[in-house]
Amino acid sequence: MKKLNLLLLTAAFAGTFQACSSHKTAANGDSTTTTTDTTKMTTTVKTDSSGMVLSDTAFAAKAAVGGMAEVALGKMAASKSSDSKIKDFGSMMVMDHGKANSELMTIAKSKNIVLPTGLDAEHQAKSDSLSKLSGKDFDMAYVNAMIEGHKKTLALMQSEATNGKDADLKAFAAKTAPVVQSHLTKIQQIHDSMK
Repeated sequence: MKKLNLLLLTAAFAGTFQACSSHKTAANGDSTTTTTDTTKMTTTVKTDSSGMVLSDTAFAAKAAVGGMAEVALGKMAASKSSDSKIKDFGSMMVMDHGKANSELMTIAKSKNIVLPTGLDAEHQAKSDSLSKLSGKDFDMAYVNAMIEGHKKTLALMQSEATNGKDADLKAFAAKTAPVVQSHLTKIQQIHDSMK
């Protein structure tokens, strides 16, 4: 039953994302195609990571998954890392992204937007990969994942703050972007200190 619910949730999210993708405009950049294979269907979602403008619903779904991933990976870093700066950063991820996730859930609920309740395949793969590492290997992989993730999240928040149609989601994105920027600055400093 759990697998069926997960399958239906994945299909619904992919369908929503694909339906919403007709509302986006892409700037020049690298495009990637993600294919999700399920037992009865194959869904291909084309995304442009450099400059997409998403519908408000797609933004909310993408922000929710990213936020859940930051919390999950933050918990992992707080428990697995031997570096106090990385442990502290992980704890900050749990606190800050947990708070943002709650705010986003409140906004989504008031607008009848159904958010994903689990990680997507990309974030789950990253979590699985990190969970197999330890010591300095874990620390470096986690820091690199946080830099990459925060760059994407910052671009997502900035795009919604500028181009979103829903006033509440635009305000959420505008409020969250500086927090994400501060996280990116901090994790880049940690990265530079590891060299």
